[in-house]
Amino acid sequence: MHIAMIGQKGIPAIYGGVEKHVHELSSELVLAGHKVSVYSRSWYSEGVTSIVDGVRVVFTPSIHTKHLDTITHTLSSTIHALFYGYDVIHYHGVGPSLLSWIPRIFSPKTRVITTFHSIDRYHQKWGLFARFCLKLGEYTACLFAHKTITISESLTKYCAKEFHKDTVCIPHGLTQTTAIYSKEHISRFGFTPQKYLVMVSRLVPHKGAHLLIEAFRRLKKQHLNDPQIQDLKLAIVGGSVYTNQYVKQLHEQAHVCNDIVFTDFQSGDTVEALYANALALIHPSLNEGLPLTVLQAMSHGTSVLVSNIPEHLELVQDPRSIFVENDVAAIEEKIYAFLALSASEKEAMIQKNIETVHKHYAWDKIIGKIVALYEGNTDAPSFSQSTPVRPRMVS
Repeated sequence: MHIAMIGQKGIPAIYGGVEKHVHELSSELVLAGHKVSVYSRSWYSEGVTSIVDGVRVVFTPSIHTKHLDTITHTLSSTIHALFYGYDVIHYHGVGPSLLSWIPRIFSPKTRVITTFHSIDRYHQKWGLFARFCLKLGEYTACLFAHKTITISESLTKYCAKEFHKDTVCIPHGLTQTTAIYSKEHISRFGFTPQKYLVMVSRLVPHKGAHLLIEAFRRLKKQHLNDPQIQDLKLAIVGGSVYTNQYVKQLHEQAHVCNDIVFTDFQSGDTVEALYANALALIHPSLNEGLPLTVLQAMSHGTSVLVSNIPEHLELVQDPRSIFVENDVAAIEEKIYAFLALSASEKEAMIQKNIETVHKHYAWDKIIGKIVALYEGNTDAPSFSQSTPVRPRMVS
């Protein structure tokens, strides 16, 4: 099959869970014998050649602003895709799905798949009109595609409740690695293995970096005589995504603590080394689809401490790893309690996490399900025959 991926910023994945997912999914599909074209934005994939890991990279234009970048790139990519005879066009995200009706009408032999990655309208960076459009995108994600993929059970239940739509739950896959990464990748930031906590995320409000920074500051202040805590650093790995004012506030918040280090976005061996050598990954997010950053840390054998949102609880069940969302004191207390655990207790938690990744999120468990879904749409009804869904347009 020849498959087109539309909606992501591009590959190779520099940042973003969707981009990481599309990059690895596309590479796995190529290894399985398929042709894959990933539509990319030049500002994101600047300097990239036309082939990455066997995947064809196609550049189409966009209007690079907060509100127009995704939809204009999706439009130009969709129009381009109509002329290339793809067997499957796979849209990623509810925003891009707004235009998934185009191939259903103008390329009726092409199978259209949409992955519902997250409830984007919950993200604090969007205004009222953008949230309305994203809600409409959720509806179109469930209406126009031959099949809709959700990446977590909570999203599956959401689509059933809101739109009376039966979706197919296929989570993110993860490439397993046993590589050992050079300490030089982390030493340039002033980090020592097992002596720093890490958060890897876009710096947007709903990810909760401000909560973690405040909790870390309090931890340091309240345990001045504890050498383990005083030697501990916090790595904030990520940067602005149209959120410059928020990032400025984070820097101001962290200014009084010299042990908080902002690394900006990192990729490749550097970000993998930051995962692998951390004492623990902290993920205080308030809203997720399926947190790929948590899975990556788990696959590296790094402990994880996460907020108690449903998407995190699909990955982690140990109460020693879970804190109340949007609660600075809870984050501080959980970090302190984690530091007090014995080495054997931490190792048992790590092994349980690795087992979870191997059992449920390895690509060899997932890629066949996606290929079967692509191939299983051969006899899908035409757009006019598709069963309508009943939207509930709530704010």
